[in-house]
Amino acid sequence: MSTFNYNNKTVLVTGGGSGIGEALSTQFALNGANVHILDHNLEMAQKVVQQITSEGYNAKAHSCDVSNQKEVKSIIDGIAKEQELHILINNAGIAHVGNIEHTTEEDLDRLYNVNIKGVYNCISAVIPHMKQFGGIILNMASVASSVGITDRFAYSMTKGAVLTMTYSIAKDYINYNIRCNSISPARVHTPFVDNFIKKNYPGQEDEMFDKLSKSQPIGRMGQPKEIAALALFLCSDEATFITGTDFPIDGGFIKLNN
Repeated sequence: MSTFNYNNKTVLVTGGGSGIGEALSTQFALNGANVHILDHNLEMAQKVVQQITSEGYNAKAHSCDVSNQKEVKSIIDGIAKEQELHILINNAGIAHVGNIEHTTEEDLDRLYNVNIKGVYNCISAVIPHMKQFGGIILNMASVASSVGITDRFAYSMTKGAVLTMTYSIAKDYINYNIRCNSISPARVHTPFVDNFIKKNYPGQEDEMFDKLSKSQPIGRMGQPKEIAALALFLCSDEATFITGTDFPIDGGFIKLNN
């Protein structure tokens, strides 16, 4: 992925220590960016950083609970004192399986705090800095933002909020040269998927993996690097005419399943 040049660009990636976030952190770094990974699991973030820096690229890990506004602001302000902030990728998120009858108040609060408040906290922290020079905000939404998915009540609610936050930020800050878009993946093969199958379908792992893969019309799950490739384009100078838009990357899930 050498098409896009991110030399001297500072990129913040939340939840960058695993899955899609790891792919995002790695690919932006390989394309020249100074990557800052904000993750509640510092050990995993440091492993990604170690891999990136061992190849001669730039990355740094920060222990960060995105639901804690003071902590988020302190970390982002600290980074901004050392270098201009160019790109924020709000990737951190958590899932929940269940309809409203199987979603407790605690479940709802847990997802709200990370998936909605976490995105709010990070955008709120970078906006004052980006208003000075412009910037790019990319939010990780989901196909669940746009279509109904069985037993994903709380997750769909929070990802719907991510989508509408994207539109609001793009509208409110277009005159400050701040672009804001979102990506809506369908099912992507990450360690979360493997752990979910192992936990809920012991002894049926291969069968369930095949079933979940075929829930996408294209017949397979997405790969984290494919999400990262789309992000590389949307945050690049080649995409400066794009803002206020959601980009499904879903193997045909939204249009061909309904």
